Amino acid sequence: MSQFYNPKRSYNLFDPKSKAPHKLSRTKIDLFLNCPRCFYLDVRCGTGQPPSFPFSLNNAVDILLKKEFDIHRAKGTKHPLMKAYGLDLIPFRHEKMEEWRDSRRRGIQYFHQKSNFIVAGGIDDVWVNPGGEISIVDYKVTAQNKEITLDDDWKIGYKRQMEIYQWLFRQNGFRVSDTGYFVYCNGDFDKKAFDAKLEFGVKILPYKGSDKWVEKAIMDARQCLTQDAIPESGKDCDYCRYRKALKEIKNLDY
Repeated sequence: MSQFYNPKRSYNLFDPKSKAPHKLSRTKIDLFLNCPRCFYLDVRCGTGQPPSFPFSLNNAVDILLKKEFDIHRAKGTKHPLMKAYGLDLIPFRHEKMEEWRDSRRRGIQYFHQKSNFIVAGGIDDVWVNPGGEISIVDYKVTAQNKEITLDDDWKIGYKRQMEIYQWLFRQNGFRVSDTGYFVYCNGDFDKKAFDAKLEFGVKILPYKGSDKWVEKAIMDARQCLTQDAIPESGKDCDYCRYRKALKEIKNLDY
């Protein structure tokens, strides 16, 4: 990892004296909510948490799902999953779809004047009903030998993700349903053999979100970044606990 990961960067840092808008991603907002200290060290100081390794299999499933839904987007037809779940929706056709999906370049963006942040995030999909109301859709990939639900405590991040996207599309003038959908792909453990292929069970999990918290979180994040003192850690931050444990080791020599 050492030849790829630079723990200190000098770009896209928040400068409290600058009048230029600062781009704040959906993931950075979630980082702030999880741990203000890690957020500050990342966005203000340029030292982020070590990155996780890429999930290549997940990425492959994500790409194939997009291709599959795009076939129906082009035809204006329902995907079989939509029919199976009785959803009166089709994939949303829009000229900016690829731009919205590309979180690295642009994603779906909105300039929030009060905070002077350009809030942005990359979506997986958008579906639309006959009345023109859209629903945000997120793809998830896992391999668990149990029923998949949204009840696990750690999936609060998934729910926040959905709600930030709902907020972003509303700020861009779209009519957005409170109900979004997670297309969940779960690797099948029950096959007798691998046979050079992995099969998935696919289900749709609806989620009714509320984006009322988003604007306050954005303003709180700005207040965090404008202070000179490094804020306290989040109560469940493993990274901060690790740093604290290192500081307690005497005569540590790298």
